[in-house]
Amino acid sequence: MSSEVADATAPRRKLSCSTYFDALWFCYSPVHQMQQYYRMGWLDNCSAKWNALFDCLNLKTKRPSELEEILEKREQANNHIWSLRSPEEAAIHWQELFGHLDEVE
Repeated sequence: MSSEVADATAPRRKLSCSTYFDALWFCYSPVHQMQQYYRMGWLDNCSAKWNALFDCLNLKTKRPSELEEILEKREQANNHIWSLRSPEEAAIHWQELFGHLDEVE
């Protein structure tokens, strides 16, 4: 009973697949295909967009508790573009990347 109360009070994420559908729709547009051909030299087969849409539709069949758990795991596994470092860690990382520029020839 207490888990039902906790589930009822927990904020639920609303999963929308419309963004994935829009991305798939745009993938087949002449604009995207010509950009892809110009940039990469080949046309996009849009398989990644299909996979994302099918994944979203598959997640819609899950129970809300399962869905929340899956989305939490994906967020934790996804590395953020910015990793926060302490000043000491930042100095060490900077030296690793750009320390060779300080060397006098």
